[in-house]
Amino acid sequence: MITQEENERLTQTGPGTPCGNLMRRYWQPVALCEELPAGEAPLKVKIFSEELVLFRDDRGRPGLLGLHCSHRGTDLSYGRVEDGGLRCLYHGWLYDICGKVLEQPGEPGGGSRRNEICHLAYPCREAGGVIFAYLGPGEPSLLPNYEFLNVPEEYRTVTKILLHCNYLQSNEGNYDPVHLSFLHQSIAEGDIPRRRVVQGSSDSDNSLLGRDAAPSIDVELTDFGMRIYTIRAATAEKSYLRVTNFIFPNAGAFGGSTIGEGYSVHWHVPIDDASHWKYIFMFSRERPLSDELRNWSRFELNPDYTLIRNAANRYQQDRDSMKTKTFTGMGMNFQAHDVFATESQGPTEDRTAEHLVSSDKAVVAGRKLLLGAIKDVEEGRDPRHVIRDPKKNSLPHLVVLSEVIPASTDCKQYMKKVESENQRLALQNGK
Repeated sequence: MITQEENERLTQTGPGTPCGNLMRRYWQPVALCEELPAGEAPLKVKIFSEELVLFRDDRGRPGLLGLHCSHRGTDLSYGRVEDGGLRCLYHGWLYDICGKVLEQPGEPGGGSRRNEICHLAYPCREAGGVIFAYLGPGEPSLLPNYEFLNVPEEYRTVTKILLHCNYLQSNEGNYDPVHLSFLHQSIAEGDIPRRRVVQGSSDSDNSLLGRDAAPSIDVELTDFGMRIYTIRAATAEKSYLRVTNFIFPNAGAFGGSTIGEGYSVHWHVPIDDASHWKYIFMFSRERPLSDELRNWSRFELNPDYTLIRNAANRYQQDRDSMKTKTFTGMGMNFQAHDVFATESQGPTEDRTAEHLVSSDKAVVAGRKLLLGAIKDVEEGRDPRHVIRDPKKNSLPHLVVLSEVIPASTDCKQYMKKVESENQRLALQNGK
């Protein structure tokens, strides 16, 4: 159990809050590239309770500015994209992507003192089909060299989902292994789309996860966050090993549909303290993604990135299907299951009322990491996974596993061998 003060430190991300100050030390997704095609209207966005406008200038460069004009507060998302920037409709003030006032056309000489005004602006970068922004103080850290951002476009896909709850309760689901034996279980395996056989066995992950609902869980701190080892009995002689990751400070990496040749990532970005966007990445390092996989990542998703199954329709739960189809009665879409589980905890879960158990080891460790990083920021230190040295911006050790191995295997030693091989390949490929 944590205190109310600790819960607030972990979940409140607005300007000036301890966790907000932490989150702003990292590049964060602000939109999908597909939301802002060249030549289209600016996009009104909200992140960490800040109202902003995202636009591409007439050279195609993304810019993220304060939403309200520095003159008299008019909404800039209605503005004209022209002449090297974004022009306010009220009095024609023109801003470039750095927040510099290029013109005050209603003033003599175009505004002789316009250079004294510094409109709020945040640097942007595009990678992996996403526009990232750095909202923190000082020189931006490096955008981590994640594999899922750097593979060719046809080898990856990304979308997002709106959730009406705090970012933390969703991200904690990424490193909560036990829920996989319940929330996502399919009773009728024959109905599972893209049934996946786990490496080293002839069983599906659904079968193995359901066979042992009380796994052994261990955690290991890393420079990028935390590695989670989950070991389930597969047979008398073999174990089902899953290695997933908490990518600091608000993302998780897990097997997903491309396990063995890639993995999936959920990146949870606060809109405010009661809602957030979940960015969903999936990639393969070996081959282009099939249309089936691309379509599956947007299954039951509306054009505005909201789920068809939602709280208003009780996630379309069919209680008859709970007898023969799925544990939840909410269809086969794991995203809908996760949204139900986390939204139903309330806008911000009251963690002071929890009764944590031994299987919550990774959740507890994740909270301690966040609280420690918040303290680092408060005391003037860079928190975990802030990268400033280009020579250290390599992450071949960010590995996801889902394999059946001999029960006698030391899982951490096994992981070290996998990690060493990944680092060897990375050096061979010049990464």
